[in-house]
Amino acid sequence: MTRLGQFGRCALLLLPLMLLATPPAAARCSDSPQPGVDWSKCDKKKKNLRDRDMNGGNFERADLSFTTLSGSNLAGAKLGRAILTSARFQASDLSGADLTKALASRADFEGATLTGAVLSKAEMARAKLSRADLSNANLSKGEFERAQFHEALLEGADLTYADLARADLTGAKLAGADLTGAYTLLMRIEGSDLSAVTGLTQQQLDIACGDTATKLPDGLTAAADWPCAAVEE
Repeated sequence: MTRLGQFGRCALLLLPLMLLATPPAAARCSDSPQPGVDWSKCDKKKKNLRDRDMNGGNFERADLSFTTLSGSNLAGAKLGRAILTSARFQASDLSGADLTKALASRADFEGATLTGAVLSKAEMARAKLSRADLSNANLSKGEFERAQFHEALLEGADLTYADLARADLTGAKLAGADLTGAYTLLMRIEGSDLSAVTGLTQQQLDIACGDTATKLPDGLTAAADWPCAAVEE
């Protein structure tokens, strides 16, 4: 066999290894907002991205703090470990999005669609989720201290072991929601219907803030000191 033939044979043998060693394509932070955009680990803070279609986009570990995404389509987007501090998502579509371990304190999701979204272990202290649709969403082990869920849809939501201390759930729809192990210190449930939730205990109720209009599951009773005194904001 000639040297040229030997070289060709070696190249063919090495080709699979070369392909395996090829690094994955890096995110292109300069790409315009579009469906499937890859902005993972990109710095996109303080941007105006209102009413954009970025469904299925990858924003993992990206910095979107103080960015406006109101009215945008982010269905199925990957936002795991993203920095979303004070970002605005009012009326955005985040259905099926993954926000696992996202940092979203003071973020505004008012009126947003988060059906089936994953917010597990997300840090969302003082986040605004009023009138948001969180039906069948996974909020397990999330940190929602002082978050606003006023009139939110939480039917079938997984709230197991979530921190809901001082969170406002007044008027929220909670049928089928699982509150097993949730921390409910001063959680506001005045006038809320909890009759069809699961996992709720008397101990959780005793440290929450309800009133005579709060509907409870069978076997549980209102705390003796309801309604609570004014809760410091």
